Amino acid sequence: MDCVKTIMRLKGHLGHHFLLFAIWCWSSFQDVLALQTPPEPSYISSKSLLASPPSAGLFEPIEISPAVFPHYPIPGESLPPMYPFYPATYDPVLTGRCPVNFSAISSITEKTASDCSQTLAALVGNVICCPQLGSLLHIFQGFYSKNSSTLVLQDAVADDCFKDIISILASKGANSSLPAICSAKSLNLTGGSCPVKDVITFEKIVNTSELLEACSTIDSLKECCRPICQPAIMKAAVQISGLQSAMSDNKDIAGAQSSADTINDCKGVVYSWICRKMPLDAANAVFRMLSACKVNKVCPLNFTQPSEVIRACRNVAAPSPSCCSSLNTYIAGIQRQMLITNRQAIICSTVFGFMLQTAGVMTNVYELCDVDLKDFSLQAYGQQAGCLLPSLPADVIYDNSTGFSFTCDLSDNIAAPWPLSSSVTSLSLCAPEMSLPALPTSETLHNHGCHHVGLDLVLTILLFFVSSTLLY
Repeated sequence: MDCVKTIMRLKGHLGHHFLLFAIWCWSSFQDVLALQTPPEPSYISSKSLLASPPSAGLFEPIEISPAVFPHYPIPGESLPPMYPFYPATYDPVLTGRCPVNFSAISSITEKTASDCSQTLAALVGNVICCPQLGSLLHIFQGFYSKNSSTLVLQDAVADDCFKDIISILASKGANSSLPAICSAKSLNLTGGSCPVKDVITFEKIVNTSELLEACSTIDSLKECCRPICQPAIMKAAVQISGLQSAMSDNKDIAGAQSSADTINDCKGVVYSWICRKMPLDAANAVFRMLSACKVNKVCPLNFTQPSEVIRACRNVAAPSPSCCSSLNTYIAGIQRQMLITNRQAIICSTVFGFMLQTAGVMTNVYELCDVDLKDFSLQAYGQQAGCLLPSLPADVIYDNSTGFSFTCDLSDNIAAPWPLSSSVTSLSLCAPEMSLPALPTSETLHNHGCHHVGLDLVLTILLFFVSSTLLY
């Protein structure tokens, strides 16, 4: 099946609703395949990511800051820019005051160290590293309290254990600046302002069988849009926070921010209880999935005021070299920030398009200047393409011969969506209420590398969606 020609037959406003639906279906379809059969993914290694830039491409090469390169303690030896990075391992310097057998949770610390490697931690922090570090802290808190009647750590012990965790991760090759990169601190282990911190009181207040049933097995394809575990955790957190009884008694709750902080602290206590009841790997999978639902709801990129783009593109109605040059330069700066997921890219392109629209750029400059979804993510040297990470939880892979690598998803040249609504809040990635952007024209479609089996399935779903839509 000729994928480009087939897509081009979808015209008009209804066609707008099919492109993003196809993207969503294609992403979900790949996720389903990942759960069923060993895929043949596209891998990007740190060697290719930090190697020589491609000779051609839409945007200029990305200069990676020297700060992300590892330090090699070999005097007088100059290493080339292309390398597989072998993390230095050493015995961690522990405080000696954290009464935990860390070897019992070594599988989780190894995974966290790999996901937060010295070279890539800042680049994959939002999607891979920080969610995994957060999961490790939840698991450690539950593991620490497993043989006691408490669900949290005391402040002094939490501080010592937190230092030991970071030291152990660094000894396995992780970035030693993880607390700063991920805004993590020892207080995350203490329960903070949550009034319930012991097992007996927790189990008296919370319907624990309902909580465990909701979160013991998560449907990775439904949880983010039709959540079951997330509301169960929130319900338990509100119950132990005491805010629910205060609201039912019509009492004044002082400070919305302090109330939110209390609920967040109580959610940490709920995570700790869940960890006591589940195997480590199962708890890690649950927490990573919940993090994926959270990070895929927002764009993590920082957009500065696009003044030059606005001036060059405000009144264009046809392809303009000055407009496209300004737009490409701006997006090239965005690319330097981090790797993002396919769903984050949809949100980011919509957010940026909305910024341009509110400043008077009403023409779809994404279409005029051939801007794709992958252009909002870090460009991979040697691949001549941006890499979009999967929306489902992914891990960095370490191999002795290739170094660190990760799987790219949705790396085809799919046009960036130009917002049709006057409000960015109208965008939803959950079918069937999705709001979809304009369909790209034949001049801007340049995807010649379609995966025919997957696309055929997506188009079949689209045809079913067309018939269902016309019937109602």
